[in-house]
Amino acid sequence: MIVTCVHVYVTPDHVEDFIAVTRVNHENSIQEPENERFDVLQDPKDPTHFLLYEAYQTTVGAAAHKTTEHYLTWRETVAPWMAQPRQGISYTVIAPE
Repeated sequence: MIVTCVHVYVTPDHVEDFIAVTRVNHENSIQEPENERFDVLQDPKDPTHFLLYEAYQTTVGAAAHKTTEHYLTWRETVAPWMAQPRQGISYTVIAPE
């Protein structure tokens, strides 16, 4: 399994917009064949900071996600709302097996 944690900081005036568009991306992402989890988390101390926790069965599945229409639409829509570039870090899962 491959997990990617994506840190996103949005401008304060677009927090609700970001949440709405990201919910649509989430709903579509969890329908992908290799998706195991796609969590959208908001920092309670900084409501402009989000963490997207994306778990896929394989690196191929994770890469395929980035070619989907819903991801590409999400990426293009939220880009102008970013307070700074998003940062995605991929991890190899040790446990659970």
